[in-house]
Amino acid sequence: MAFYEHTFVGKQDLTSKQIEGLVSKYTEIIKKSGKILKTENWGLLNLATKIKKNSKGIFVHFKFEGKDEVVKDLEKKLIIENDVIRFLTVKYNKLDLDKEYFKSDK
Repeated sequence: MAFYEHTFVGKQDLTSKQIEGLVSKYTEIIKKSGKILKTENWGLLNLATKIKKNSKGIFVHFKFEGKDEVVKDLEKKLIIENDVIRFLTVKYNKLDLDKEYFKSDK
């Protein structure tokens, strides 16, 4: 099994309940044949350019371990998801679980 980082960007007008629904939906897909190592909700961030008339997006980041089939299934479902405007999956040999890119100092 390989290590992956997966980030998706939700539409800017989604409620926190809708975001939680998306996170649980894709967590279940990953857990079918993989293992979630970490989930981070980066919140509402500005986009460099507008994507589908959205200037901001809600970013959610997963770090997980799984097989290639998990990634194919995950991306297949994300392509048809109306609430997600972009996504990216990156494969790693080793993951750094301590680094949090957008950690709040509150």
